[in-house]
Amino acid sequence: MLGIELDDVQPGRASLRMRVSEQMVNQHGLAHGGIIFLLADAAFAYACNSHGPVALAQGAQVAYLRPARPGDVLAAEAAERTRYGRGGVYDVTVRRGGAVIAEFRGHSVTLDPRPGGGGDD
Repeated sequence: MLGIELDDVQPGRASLRMRVSEQMVNQHGLAHGGIIFLLADAAFAYACNSHGPVALAQGAQVAYLRPARPGDVLAAEAAERTRYGRGGVYDVTVRRGGAVIAEFRGHSVTLDPRPGGGGDD
């Protein structure tokens, strides 16, 4: 629906891209922060699920550094920083060409694969 394209997935890494449309802008004519967050979150999801067991976001934060406008192609690159127990930390950089427009950090949790092992309480 948003035209997000998956470029690459490797263990702990993922690259996606998306063109900003007129429907994705706020009242200032700039890409809505939620759209940029969504692209970064999608890259994070692919990266943290690249190891096999189901992983979900436990939390995330984003810093918006530059604006994006309709027609801009945004690229999100996610990289695993660490995995510990059932948790993980991932950084995602969102770029427009060579310019970094946002930095995202996501914390994941891997669901316990045992029946009734969590994730639904």
